[in-house]
Amino acid sequence: MPAPSPHAPLAERLRPRKLAEVIGQQHMLGEGMALRLAFESGQPHSCILWGPPGVGKTTIARLMADAFDAQFLTISAVLGGVKDIREAVERAEAARRGLTAQRTILFVDEVHRFNKSQQDAFLPHVESGLFTFIGATTENPSFEVNSALLSRAAVYVLQPLSEDDLRQIVHRAQGIDAVPVIEAAATDRLIAYADGDARRLLNTLETLAVAAGSEKLAEITDAWLLKVLGERMRRYDKGGEQFYDTISALHKSVRGSDPDAALYWFVRMLDGGADPRYMARRLIRMASEDIGLADPRALRLALDAAEVYERLGSPEGELALAECVIYLAVAPKSNAVYKAFNEAKAWVKKDGTRPVPMHLRNAPTKLMKALDHGKGYRYAHDEEGGFAAGERYLPEGMAEPDFYRPVDRGLEARIADKLRELKIRNDQKN
Repeated sequence: MPAPSPHAPLAERLRPRKLAEVIGQQHMLGEGMALRLAFESGQPHSCILWGPPGVGKTTIARLMADAFDAQFLTISAVLGGVKDIREAVERAEAARRGLTAQRTILFVDEVHRFNKSQQDAFLPHVESGLFTFIGATTENPSFEVNSALLSRAAVYVLQPLSEDDLRQIVHRAQGIDAVPVIEAAATDRLIAYADGDARRLLNTLETLAVAAGSEKLAEITDAWLLKVLGERMRRYDKGGEQFYDTISALHKSVRGSDPDAALYWFVRMLDGGADPRYMARRLIRMASEDIGLADPRALRLALDAAEVYERLGSPEGELALAECVIYLAVAPKSNAVYKAFNEAKAWVKKDGTRPVPMHLRNAPTKLMKALDHGKGYRYAHDEEGGFAAGERYLPEGMAEPDFYRPVDRGLEARIADKLRELKIRNDQKN
């Protein structure tokens, strides 16, 4: 990969030239990790790089071409079509026929934007080995990439860059004198604004460097940063107190069964730039923590809303999340499962390791049966009402802990009735 011009964009000047320079993605590129092993194997293979914007998908593809001394061709699925695919095939064939019989790596950015017939056009050339196919996508490839193409490519999941990763990028930019000194508070704000996206961070740094140069500033302060970048930086600090206060207000509005307030705080977060995927994760947590078995459909709806967002993206997918917010707010509430789980964890942490009672042990071999594993176990399906009245399932000598105490709301009211009935049957048997 040739050295970039000093007049090239900052993102290009800081693009890693070798694998060791890549910031982030160590779960794949670290020593002994899957993608690192692929680089070291000496044999390229087709793959899909799935992850949010600005996490290194294009960089990794370019480094793979360098690692295997391959011709690197790129197609944007946003702008390209079958004609571009045809031209890439011709160039790959020419490289293979050349004196060096050079390999070709074909990188397709935003591959999910290609339709089925366009994706199918790659298949024969991937199978023949004419080129190694690398697709980049921000969308779930299970939904957006043809199964035939997906079956011929390994899928690597890239993660948003961490705050430490982004801080390293700032230091590298300063190391080549691309930006002036930046006040600590301003650096923190920039990193929060970048939200795991290196491209956004680098573009913002470049804008600041130009503005600071025109004003002959030796240091970028937080106050000046807010003045230059204006409302987009001021409205929402993803890493600061406002972020956590707002998500707290949303969670408490849902818990308090106020759909209007919940929707208001949800939209406030989206308007401020919160990642809808983060919002989806929080809604799943609310469904488990504050609704639980009072309405088990809530958890399924939260999972469905998250899946819909992955499929549609913004802004269309945000409607499914809004629907979930309102459903969670109006659903009956129970934290009985949440409390039971925490009590069980605390109990197990302080209690000793009690042996499994003999009648509950597995007995897959004759020896285990001879040792009375499983002896005396009563198969509940063979008992009246599918319940073995009087049977104990806790360790010997352990009192009934009463972890789970259903509330008298929603489905849990019926669960409570059922448990009372089973307790009466147990008491009668004992």
